[in-house]
Amino acid sequence: MDLSAFQAAPFVLRRERLGRALGNQQALIAAGLPSPRNYLANTYPFRACSHFLYLFGLPLRGAFGWWNGNSWTVFTPVPDPASALWHGPEATLQELEGRLACRVVDVTTLNAGLLDLSVQSLPAADFRTCAVQAQLVNRPIEAGIISPADHPLADAMVALRLLHDEAAVAEMRSAVMATTAAHTAGMKATRPGRKESEVRAAMEAEITARDLALAYGSIVTVHGEVLHNEYHHHEITKNDLLLADVGAESSGGFASDVTRTWPATGIYSDTQRTLYNVVLQTQKDLIAAVKPGARYRELHMLALHRMGEGLKDAGILVGRTEDLVEEGAVSLFFPHGTGHLLGLDVHDMEDLGDRAGYAPGRQRTANFKLRSLRLDRDLVPGMAVTIEPGFYQVPAILQHPEFGQDPKCKAMVNWSRLADYADVRGIRIEDDVLVTEAGHEVLTAAIPKEMADVEATMRG
Repeated sequence: MDLSAFQAAPFVLRRERLGRALGNQQALIAAGLPSPRNYLANTYPFRACSHFLYLFGLPLRGAFGWWNGNSWTVFTPVPDPASALWHGPEATLQELEGRLACRVVDVTTLNAGLLDLSVQSLPAADFRTCAVQAQLVNRPIEAGIISPADHPLADAMVALRLLHDEAAVAEMRSAVMATTAAHTAGMKATRPGRKESEVRAAMEAEITARDLALAYGSIVTVHGEVLHNEYHHHEITKNDLLLADVGAESSGGFASDVTRTWPATGIYSDTQRTLYNVVLQTQKDLIAAVKPGARYRELHMLALHRMGEGLKDAGILVGRTEDLVEEGAVSLFFPHGTGHLLGLDVHDMEDLGDRAGYAPGRQRTANFKLRSLRLDRDLVPGMAVTIEPGFYQVPAILQHPEFGQDPKCKAMVNWSRLADYADVRGIRIEDDVLVTEAGHEVLTAAIPKEMADVEATMRG
């Protein structure tokens, strides 16, 4: 672990803010443990839990941060001299204490007797750490489930992490720089006859070359209608659009999240151009609406209306736009939400369920056009969100008796005209947007998305 460039100041401020919010309530923040691929010694690359990274900034395996109502202590394993053979030298507890600017002690001294019975804790992402947490706080701790006893800590953490400080924004800019290089490389690497995996490799190489990790599993696919496609074995043909959803993670763990869609040949066909422009104009209108006080749910409703108008102009939908939105006809082709929070997690703080994405008093609805909306908050300066409308032809939706084949929706689709767009399986255009006092800043603006700019980049 290289501590030479580590700066403790922003993490000290974050811990102070959380401590003030908690007062004399105790809190235990877990860093987590490496997860095994197939046996314990063969692990995935370790990434500390985001709440721990937010407060301490260092990926300390098996560590815990403890607020005792007055000060912070980090409990972490003492370096094993024998492990230096395999992993290199590790920082001593004294060295960590100097860098973190808080007390650091041996994790074996952490036991249930040290903690107040009412100590709060947020579940780690791995089940082994959750089992340790449960022993320490003497109650069940399950990944992804926030106990009512831990709601005050969860809410305090949401309040802090929703609004990014200067250090966080700098980390996001760092991630975006690598992501910009990745998408540019992907566009240049694409041509008919290559496989998706070759383009993926060209994109991820730009991130790896900068000694950064991926923020999430890359989606690089000619089957853009599969929203989280995990496969990269298809050959790219001349009629295909390639959808690439690839983002880097900064050295401090902050995510970028960007999608672009480009033509295999480097030239959009007439049908691809028509629908790409529908998605692009929708996205630009949504970004223009990002400002303090705007409600994200209303941005999603704006997206549905803009997509509805565009699909009417393309001849795919027929009827009044309001009816197309209300009856779910637009959602047949745009079935996901407009975006989500972005920060240390690519879907930031979704380990806390909807507590982060939905403001108090707001909750998800079962309505088809809104049930996948990940965010319903009023935007505030310092928040970072994605804006990512899309168009998809998903057979399972279009052929479903309750969706595409519902009599009302079915009558709103010009099915013969839709068949003319067979070379458009999926289009998504996604940018990372920071809410500012003046309105917004598109952090990912340097990544080409205008059709002429994409084509020019592909010509290289």
